[in-house]
Amino acid sequence: MNTPVYLDFQATTPVDPRVLEAILPYFTEVFGNAASRNHPFGWDAEKAVDNARAQCAALIGAHEKEIVFTSGSTEAINLALKGVAEMYGSKGKHIITSMSEHKAVLDVAKHLEKEGFEVTYLTPDKLGRHSVEQIEAAMRDDTILVAIMWANNEIGTIQSIAEIGKLCKERKVLFMCDGTQAAGKIPVNVDEAGVDLMCASGHKMYGPKGVGFLYVRRKNPRVRLVAQMDGGGHERGMRSGTLNVPGIVGLGAAADVALKDLEKDAKHSLQLRERFEARVFKALDQVFINGDKDNRLPGCSNLSFAYVEGESLIMGIPELAVSSGSACTSASLEPSHVLQSMGVGDELAHSSIRFGFGRLTTEEETDYAADQIIRAVIKLRELSPLYEMALEGIDLSQVNWTGH
Repeated sequence: MNTPVYLDFQATTPVDPRVLEAILPYFTEVFGNAASRNHPFGWDAEKAVDNARAQCAALIGAHEKEIVFTSGSTEAINLALKGVAEMYGSKGKHIITSMSEHKAVLDVAKHLEKEGFEVTYLTPDKLGRHSVEQIEAAMRDDTILVAIMWANNEIGTIQSIAEIGKLCKERKVLFMCDGTQAAGKIPVNVDEAGVDLMCASGHKMYGPKGVGFLYVRRKNPRVRLVAQMDGGGHERGMRSGTLNVPGIVGLGAAADVALKDLEKDAKHSLQLRERFEARVFKALDQVFINGDKDNRLPGCSNLSFAYVEGESLIMGIPELAVSSGSACTSASLEPSHVLQSMGVGDELAHSSIRFGFGRLTTEEETDYAADQIIRAVIKLRELSPLYEMALEGIDLSQVNWTGH
């Protein structure tokens, strides 16, 4: 067993060998600037970019002219939210989003509040979901945008995107969706779902880091954005800057592989996740699944281990590469904002670990990871006075153990 075993596929993925093979020629052989229109070097680069644009569009059910290349999802989110706010601000100053969104969305929303916009932050239910009724109740006459992610990066919960999209279309409100975790992992069709803007990132789907795209609907309705980067008019004026041709080629190749292997990859990840959870739940009590256990990303397992502190657990399993549900800052250790928004108590939020199973994970690695977790939890609980008290039947109602 080669350790550490990588189980953090929501954070990033290795570049697939098929993707790497597609990228390499564009560093040395086909090195032209895609904006150079006067010679074959530029033409070849532009052709490669156009091909990648078509591959990305095919992955999400879009038209190739609706794909704008960026440096990743964070830039795409900034372009989408700020671009809409500036373009449509004269029609309204109200935006709706969720408390469980990625910080890339939440931090941009905070920025827009400083610019005079009003943002409604919806509270998800205990499974991390938002109902159409909740979103509709939050809408106002001056609402211009709803921003709800397709699948959550921490808990994997998948939202009812098509239902939300239908509502937004009926109310003539733009719908922006963070599809970073969904694209390449589950079926995504932005047109059928009524999504007007959606971002994706290469490194989440076995492509290179530092490249992604923003889908911008071009009809029914046509979405217009104010550019956030000026200088040259690249990407139809929405995102100026010399195109990262090798990265874009890699992103397109990753999208193509993901689309072809979507069903196979999902089945593989789901089988490993179920195998892992069955082994853990058989050996341990007081373990809770965070999120919607029946409607989540196939490779995502976010578990809280009561009476165990998450950071201590991670330190106790150096053989595994996983993420804590707690976010470290320079000054303090705060519970996950996603889990807090769902009503998970601080104690369980601090005890959460996210496990991510991917294309390259094996059954052997999965069983090894489960055994390491079981061993570490048992050891830490032996040192926990609270766990001993619970075993003895002592009332611990004053401790906030909120589970599902």
